[in-house]
Amino acid sequence: MKEKKKEFNENKITGFFDKDTELRGELSFKGSFRIDGYFKGKIESDSMLIIGDSGKVEADIKVGYVIINGEIKGTIQAKEKVEINNKGRVIGTILTPKLVVEEGAYLEATCQTSEVVPSSALETKDESRSQS
Repeated sequence: MKEKKKEFNENKITGFFDKDTELRGELSFKGSFRIDGYFKGKIESDSMLIIGDSGKVEADIKVGYVIINGEIKGTIQAKEKVEINNKGRVIGTILTPKLVVEEGAYLEATCQTSEVVPSSALETKDESRSQS
């Protein structure tokens, strides 16, 4: 039934803080985490971070996957993907293998994307070079 190697589910949130919450500091978590309030500081996780419509984040972010519906100012490093939805706003720097920006999103950032090459693709290239 699973179509993807790693399935992220926005509906299964393991951590959350609401729109009237303000936090400053360092945040680390396992599972997915949703921010609808204000956060300033540093965020680190191998999991998924969701910035809700009313979420405002000023932080250096290192996560596995991020979905942005609110606003982020800072540096985003995602191991898998950064997704900026039509209401999302990003100001800063983005480093990720995959970047998705929906029509209507606001993006004022330096972006660097690099494909993660699977080892099987490297072997194929090496074999074709040795046959030449």
